[in-house]
Amino acid sequence: MQIRPYEAQQLDAVIRLSLRAWEPVFESIQQAISADIYQVFYPKHWRVSQQNAVKDVCVAEDVNVWVAMDAEATVGFVAVKLHSEDSMGEIYMIAVDPDHQGRGIGSALAEFALDWMKNAGMAIAMVETGGDPGHAPARHTYEKVGFDLLPVARYFKKL
Repeated sequence: MQIRPYEAQQLDAVIRLSLRAWEPVFESIQQAISADIYQVFYPKHWRVSQQNAVKDVCVAEDVNVWVAMDAEATVGFVAVKLHSEDSMGEIYMIAVDPDHQGRGIGSALAEFALDWMKNAGMAIAMVETGGDPGHAPARHTYEKVGFDLLPVARYFKKL
């Protein structure tokens, strides 16, 4: 497995692996919040929202994106934002194709991102994820590479 800079021709592969990787996450979110709130968040379907989000991240000028490659197949990606005013780097998005999970690719992508942030002069790193069961593998990866959890309570109410 190699980590390389993202190239525009990899967009479809990154979207496909992301949607496959995040399917259990969105199933879990749907169980964790009310149907009314879920519908407001994802009016056309979570896949449409996430496809657009991945596209936006991959073309954003203020985001750096790398892909994990295994025998010329794109098997994961990580997107990083720098918040220079806070000396903070953020793992903004990360996903590993389900067929390649459990092999350390997510940890390798996170470690790569952390090293890149440090070399870019950041003093701290941040990543945000859900507390629901679908996000458990993500939390495991972040804790494995040394992130400390700051418990946050976020509440939603349909108006």
